[in-house]
Amino acid sequence: MYLPPAFKQHDIQAQAELIRHYPLGLLIAHGADGIEANLIPFLADVDAAGQLTLRAHLSRDNAQWKTLAEHRQCMVVFQGVEGYVSPSWYPSKKQSGGKAVPTWNYACVQVSGEAKIIDNPDWLLRLFNQLTTLHESNQREPWSVSDAPADFIADRLKGVIGIELVTTKVEGKWKLSQNRTEEDVSGVIDGLRQLGDSQSALAEAMIQANSGDK
Repeated sequence: MYLPPAFKQHDIQAQAELIRHYPLGLLIAHGADGIEANLIPFLADVDAAGQLTLRAHLSRDNAQWKTLAEHRQCMVVFQGVEGYVSPSWYPSKKQSGGKAVPTWNYACVQVSGEAKIIDNPDWLLRLFNQLTTLHESNQREPWSVSDAPADFIADRLKGVIGIELVTTKVEGKWKLSQNRTEEDVSGVIDGLRQLGDSQSALAEAMIQANSGDK
């Protein structure tokens, strides 16, 4: 990843938190037929030593798991907040005689490592339960795996296969105007807020990234 120092996010906990908020990762692998990519929801865990592990499942009909079984190296890309930045939001545009261009602000995490294929119904059932608990937590009437008949779930487990990725490289890029002046940062935040709720999360991320605590 192209990663200028101003945009590098070193904190593994912050990287893991982005993954938990935006768990649909692009799983990329290279096999005999070339590059394969699939969007897969992942669970992210960080142990006491700071090791990030990703877990997910693939349909058995998805040939990517066979690619990963043979060529274990892969990458997963997680896209967080993102949005267009207009040069009209920069106060410095007037001061520089119009010397400003559009850009795009975003936060993302790229994870690389070796995938382990797991064909174990107990492991998969635990994953089913953990994914369900995570994503049903904000529902008015949360669904749980136990709501479905046991034989129905057992049949579904036969149709998937697990993957576990113990990461060897994690890169976080928070490109949130850290290379701009304080006035320009404030201008971008105000511009995003004028767009309404669609860009409020990006504005808040910019505030955090450009605060004295970053």
